Amino acid sequence: MGKGIEKINLDASGLKFAIVVSRFNEELTSQLAGDAFQCLEKNGAKVSNIGKFKVPGAYEIPVVASQLAASGNYDALIVLGVVVEGETQHAQMIIDTTGQSILDISCKTGIPVINEIVGVRTWEQAVARCSSSQQSRGWYAAEAAIETANLMKMIKESK
Repeated sequence: MGKGIEKINLDASGLKFAIVVSRFNEELTSQLAGDAFQCLEKNGAKVSNIGKFKVPGAYEIPVVASQLAASGNYDALIVLGVVVEGETQHAQMIIDTTGQSILDISCKTGIPVINEIVGVRTWEQAVARCSSSQQSRGWYAAEAAIETANLMKMIKESK
């Protein structure tokens, strides 16, 4: 049986994070960012080790995330946005292209980039995914960032 991690490590102490958040649909994205920040803090991250970067909309997230990941200053990034489907295919195009770009950034740099650009059909669905709680997508994103950053750290240390 190979080496691996069996226990989820949610210890954020000593880790550095960047949160990139879209201002578009800000009443929801600010909630996602607040939940992510709160989760990071609750799990031991110092406020001074959490960078917060606001961008106009979801489409601007990848270019900022790319620069932050390439800087080497962060153990993980969290990207947050809300895209609600309208009468055109524009929302799906944003979700598809940002999702692929974010995955490419993460794989190219080796820095986990947790994508929680929430794509939904209705405003009600968006509200349900972004409501303040430990079940929000912001909270989930922070937990995923902590766990993945610790896993990447463990892999680097085992070389």
